[in-house]
Amino acid sequence: MSQKPTPGKTHHETTLDDVKQLGLWAALGSLGYVFWIVGGMEMVERAAFYGVKAVSNLYVTRAKSDGGLGETMASYGTLIAIWGLIQSGGSIFTGGISDRYGYKQTIFVATIIQSSGYLIMAFNPSYWGFFAGAMCLAFGTAIFKPGIQGTLIRSCTRTNSSVAWGVFYQIVNIGGWIGPLVAMQMREQWGWKYVFLTSAILITLNFLLLFTYQEPGKQERLERRAQVKAGHVRETSLWRESLQELKKPHLHYYLLIFSLWWFMFPMLWDVLPKYVEDWVDTGEIVRSLFGADGTRSGLMHFLLGMKENGLRIEPEGIVNINSGLIMLTCFIIAGFSAKMRATNSLLLGTLLVVAALTLFGLFNLAWLCVAAMLVFSLGEMLASPKYSEFLGNIAPADKKAMWIGFSQGPMLIGATIEGKVGPQLYHIWSDKDVFARDLLQTKGWTPAQVAIDALPPGEAFKKLVEVTGQSPAELTRLLYATHHVGSTWAFFAGIGLLAAALIWAYGRWVRRLAER
Repeated sequence: MSQKPTPGKTHHETTLDDVKQLGLWAALGSLGYVFWIVGGMEMVERAAFYGVKAVSNLYVTRAKSDGGLGETMASYGTLIAIWGLIQSGGSIFTGGISDRYGYKQTIFVATIIQSSGYLIMAFNPSYWGFFAGAMCLAFGTAIFKPGIQGTLIRSCTRTNSSVAWGVFYQIVNIGGWIGPLVAMQMREQWGWKYVFLTSAILITLNFLLLFTYQEPGKQERLERRAQVKAGHVRETSLWRESLQELKKPHLHYYLLIFSLWWFMFPMLWDVLPKYVEDWVDTGEIVRSLFGADGTRSGLMHFLLGMKENGLRIEPEGIVNINSGLIMLTCFIIAGFSAKMRATNSLLLGTLLVVAALTLFGLFNLAWLCVAAMLVFSLGEMLASPKYSEFLGNIAPADKKAMWIGFSQGPMLIGATIEGKVGPQLYHIWSDKDVFARDLLQTKGWTPAQVAIDALPPGEAFKKLVEVTGQSPAELTRLLYATHHVGSTWAFFAGIGLLAAALIWAYGRWVRRLAER
């Protein structure tokens, strides 16, 4: 449980101790307008970002005949790994720049770069065009994040931080929920180009919000810059300052443990859309809710992420359950987690994420996938906001954005490796296209006939249906039953269990440090 404030320490002071939190409604009432402005900017940015990121593996791996780029999951993994490397790696260095030169300035520059990335994707419909746009977007996001989260940290206190981060996460997921649904409608009605153009337009709304943004702590920052310029204060290099901070054991152990956590966590977004497209009959959900003929309601098509015929839910509709649940309930979960030690909330959330990954691996039933998404979302709400909140709370007052930049380190290590390993393992252990090629060879096709050059990615299963005369549903059941499709999920669930054990050990160690 949360402890009372340590005697002699204010609620703003850096301490490893847990500080007693305000109640839910008191905490909500204590949040100022800057908090809501910065939440709005992050919501807009996430709507644009997830409008593209949530469907990127579908765009890259779908057959060219279906409007995709016709690449393999392995190729997609390479792209995602480099994307993560630039996005997370860049934030480590841009955090210190935001602290020194201003959050507003870096957010402005980031928005220009991000918009450019979406435009590159829109007007270059090729793998390398998408790659170039993704790298531009990654760099812009790396600049954007520390300024936004540095503002958030400065706009809340140790007594309302749990609710503040939870509500911020909830606001952000409004964008994360709307973005993919709008993108799906753009794709269905007008094509992929308009998915990217929509994101480019959305992100520019942040220029309007920047007019109302006032940077907290700006006067102190300007005074310090003036003292540095006058020679009254000697300022060490950002590199040296960063290395000095990273020497602190409670910081670098935390970052190392969460490098493992971030190796496990992002695979849901990198793999699940493809998994749903390959193996899950989402028509089962539609038939349960609306009957065999589906629904003609345009509102239901939009809210559930359905195809125009109303007979099945697209993969992004299933993934979007995550953002939808967080959007509706995160402030409640934040109020609950505020009553727990930070490390206990992280531990419980991680165990729930592991349970969800296990469910995905054991079953491909549509309603069980929905249940797994609900469990995953609950775990995410307990763990993910708390990850950044904990770092922000223990960071020195003048290095908040720098430490939030450090929080990108585990993402740099974990998510970058996962970006390559996750799709690669899926390609080896779980890819329907690969299994269809193998089955075609048992039907008399030669290795040369099923090679990528002869049969482009995304086309093998269609060809198998044509050759065998069986229905897609029958062949999907056959391939699922004869392969260990869940192996990819089992691997990452095991990684999550190891991360949970290390979080538990870290929590005990930090508690002993705080009690000294």
